[in-house]
Amino acid sequence: MAEPPSDRRFYRQGPDHRNGETLGFVDIRHRFDFRSIRIGRWVTREEQARAAGLFHDALADLMSILQGPEVLISLRGTLSLQYGIGGRPGVAAHYDPSQRCFSLAKNAGPGSIAHEWFHAFDHYLCDKAFSDAPRDFFASRSWISDATPVPHPLNDLLSRCFHAILLDESGDGPSELFRVSAETDRQLGTLYYSQPEELCARAFEAFVQDSGIRNNFLVRGTRASDEARAGLYPLGQQRERINEAFARYFSCLGRALRKT
Repeated sequence: MAEPPSDRRFYRQGPDHRNGETLGFVDIRHRFDFRSIRIGRWVTREEQARAAGLFHDALADLMSILQGPEVLISLRGTLSLQYGIGGRPGVAAHYDPSQRCFSLAKNAGPGSIAHEWFHAFDHYLCDKAFSDAPRDFFASRSWISDATPVPHPLNDLLSRCFHAILLDESGDGPSELFRVSAETDRQLGTLYYSQPEELCARAFEAFVQDSGIRNNFLVRGTRASDEARAGLYPLGQQRERINEAFARYFSCLGRALRKT
């Protein structure tokens, strides 16, 4: 099979995960054990081939960054993917908790996978990290709502991640990221940027972009975008604390998953 046309909109600098092979969405499903992958009826074969390569490399890069096995990416086979189907008007990508499904629009801009994957991860963890969280809550929201944690060393490390994102270093007040996000919501008359699950997804984006692997189909915009300049991504010492907390958590999680 011929190599599909490259897409110059997307820049990547990282390891070769395909060994020169052309992979499709069927290969992605089998490798990562996704529950299902659905492709929109208006996506052409050429578009599928191009998108599959971009998806595969982004997910493999994410796996490398998180130091975990394939089952981490598919959340033990519970996560579904959709491409060019089930989107929302004006939204390039979204995660649907009711379906445990991550959807990317056919003509979506680059950089949304890390953000939406973390929403799926945050949602998946909720009943594993907290014993009394409401149904379909996110772990981050449960943490800030003082849900009862399930005792486990990994959950302790997860708590440190949320602390670094949502609270100041002393733990006595909101973080700078939270304060800027809340002020932005106040100015816009909305409630979006300051929601704990959104704060944590943006912090995760920054961690992924700082990893050293460059893939703007996976993540972009945490340093030089309008949102970044407005302080809606972590900055300075807080960013360093968050990155350190995420690195330690995912390193330990990856080792644990590889033993199972």
